[in-house]
Amino acid sequence: MLHVAATPSAPALILRPWCMEDVPALVEACRDAALRHWTGSAVENDADAVRWVRAQERGWAAGDRFGWAVLEVQPESAHGQLVGNVVLKGVAPGKASAEVGYWTAAHARGRGVAPRALEALTGWAIDTLGADRLKRLELLHQVDNQASCRVAQKSRYVFETVLPAAPPSFPLDGHLHTRRRIA
Repeated sequence: MLHVAATPSAPALILRPWCMEDVPALVEACRDAALRHWTGSAVENDADAVRWVRAQERGWAAGDRFGWAVLEVQPESAHGQLVGNVVLKGVAPGKASAEVGYWTAAHARGRGVAPRALEALTGWAIDTLGADRLKRLELLHQVDNQASCRVAQKSRYVFETVLPAAPPSFPLDGHLHTRRRIA
């Protein structure tokens, strides 16, 4: 579990591996048209959400994908509300880079959730995997996703290049931002 301190304008965040308790909140978050557009989410119902959470659990068990539920913690509550997702994916032995991804639930956008959660994930990845193998993290998004570009900048991921479109999965050009481990 990772903890992100509250700021004067935002409550504390907790990042933890996804679990079956998250299924209802995941289904609700994935009803958002913008989230579906940018992520290509295939979570339509509880059964889809269960499959999605199980895939996250398999990634943790295999050590190649680390998905974290992002919860916002209110002082008056012992439990957090799901506000997003961050993931480290493409982790493999001998591979010096991996990709990060994220999304924010509609009700939590504009409150700094994604950059704060991404910063926590980045620190964890570098501290946990960096010493032995992970040297570079990559963040990719479509060129027209200005919100993701702002998240990358706020999280100190440096713009590196424009990637050509690769339809059908990536119909438009994309931006590649990177963050490197400082030796």
